[in-house]
Amino acid sequence: MEEPPDETRLDLSFLLNQAAYAFEAHLAEALAEHGLTVREYCVLWKAEEAERTQQEVAELAGLDKSTLVLTLDRLEERGLVERRVSDIDRRARVVAVTPRGSGAYAEAQRAYDRVTLETLRALGAKGMESFVRGLQGLVEDGGPLASPSHVRAARRKEVRRRQSPTG
Repeated sequence: MEEPPDETRLDLSFLLNQAAYAFEAHLAEALAEHGLTVREYCVLWKAEEAERTQQEVAELAGLDKSTLVLTLDRLEERGLVERRVSDIDRRARVVAVTPRGSGAYAEAQRAYDRVTLETLRALGAKGMESFVRGLQGLVEDGGPLASPSHVRAARRKEVRRRQSPTG
């Protein structure tokens, strides 16, 4: 097994958390100028790419079902998405981006791309490519950080029923 890059102990957890937190904060600021949260932008992105069910959008956006429903409620109230019954599976609901939502997404996408490029540019061209490829290798299928996903349902403790004094 290879050693960390230097003689000191590497706090990978801190580095990954700090990078994710700071990037999301920059992104939130840029997207707020377009009236969207990071979560709303992500849902629009995944729904804009292709016709997808709510479940598919939740998985791709890294959201649990209840968080997705709340996010869709807000987007739907603003006329950015609609939920429809799927033509393929009548039991499933499809998230459809409205024309207004497509416009909002396109504007926000430019802000997202700007923040991403500004962030990665600090690494230089070679560093940027290596960093992105390295992250993809860690989190994509087969990578050591591909699972467990933060959106999988947590195993709930079994609720024990209290027995009455009589039995």
